[in-house]
Amino acid sequence: MLLEVRELAVGYGGAPAILDIALDVDAGEIVSVIGPNGAGKSTLINAIAGLLRPQRGRIDLAGADLATLAPHRVCEHGVALVPEGRRLFTGMTVEENLEIGCYRPTARRNRAAGLERVYALFPVLAERRHQIAGTMSGGQQQMVAIGRALMAEPRLLLLDEPSLGLAPAIVGELFDVLRRIHAEGMAVLLVEQNVGQALDLADRAYVLEEGRIVAEGLPDSLLAQARIREVYLGV
Repeated sequence: MLLEVRELAVGYGGAPAILDIALDVDAGEIVSVIGPNGAGKSTLINAIAGLLRPQRGRIDLAGADLATLAPHRVCEHGVALVPEGRRLFTGMTVEENLEIGCYRPTARRNRAAGLERVYALFPVLAERRHQIAGTMSGGQQQMVAIGRALMAEPRLLLLDEPSLGLAPAIVGELFDVLRRIHAEGMAVLLVEQNVGQALDLADRAYVLEEGRIVAEGLPDSLLAQARIREVYLGV
């Protein structure tokens, strides 16, 4: 197993945000976490990325305990995050933003190959590599954010609400790219409110409500549950 999360608890002050989370992601697997606003999805993914310090629990990546590491050390172990809201350097060019992803020494050495790969996935970024990132559309900025994470050559790619605020056509394009990344063998943990897209993409999925995992399994088995269809798909 590539990623094993066990008994994970994270809070803000005295208020718990997630409790006793257990979650796995195997090498080459896409796992989706779905749930309503305020369920703790972003808290979960930010804790795995090292941006939040757990109150207790274990975050194990291929034998390394990430729970007490600073974010840059988590990155060194092969984890890259595409944060909610993209968080680009909007006054810098597309290519400058991508190059920030080359933090790890091996990724720095492979900078040219990394750029070539990102531009193959997102041809529009190759055309606009010298454009200021803040002048691009929301969808194009999300492409830059995903590309920046890929430049780190991660073993595990974390995505926090990548479809947020984007037009359906752009969402479909981004999820097609995630399928290509999956086909190359990269493990992906996706936090997403677009339940239909998230389950269609995933090998397995977890349902998070009020800080706890309330269901997990294959996408088809989750969709067979009447409550999931009603609450999350309106069916």
